[in-house]
Amino acid sequence: MIIERPNFHILTGGPGAGKTTVLEALRARGFLGVDEAARQILKEQKAIGGDATHDGDRIRYRDLCLARSIELYEAVTEPAAPVFFDRAIPELLGGYGEPAGAPTPAHLAEAIARYRYNRTVFIFPPWEAIYCHDEERKHSFQHAVDVFELVGAVYRQCGYTPVEVPCVSVAERVEFILARAGAA
Repeated sequence: MIIERPNFHILTGGPGAGKTTVLEALRARGFLGVDEAARQILKEQKAIGGDATHDGDRIRYRDLCLARSIELYEAVTEPAAPVFFDRAIPELLGGYGEPAGAPTPAHLAEAIARYRYNRTVFIFPPWEAIYCHDEERKHSFQHAVDVFELVGAVYRQCGYTPVEVPCVSVAERVEFILARAGAA
């Protein structure tokens, strides 16, 4: 059974492009925001000394992210008001465990087909002026560029339309997103 949630909006892009900051600004305006599952998993793995990470057991990491992403999707009961997700299920196609060109695992393909978000995806381009490292983000700026290109391709492959969020102030980014989400 397909679950279509047109009020579920995805914020995506490479790391360090401002997604989380904009999500917090949307929350400050009263909108529901859902944190990135992968970042939660990385914190948990670090706390227990686990290796289910993007540079460890990538297949286990992908599957933990998938399970958590489904839990987060199903936990939101808001039927109409916009809900904003920091990343979403389709991104798990982006190189989590399988070598390039390998077929998509059936359970992942099924989840991508079943749990549908608004067809417009807000993609944040790499922005070197704001890019920085933190406890979970240790990659180069070039990695951010590569991820941006990969997630755009993944969303198009999954039937979504990526819309690039301009590199402007947080307030202007919020207004841009709300206007396109029909919530301005």
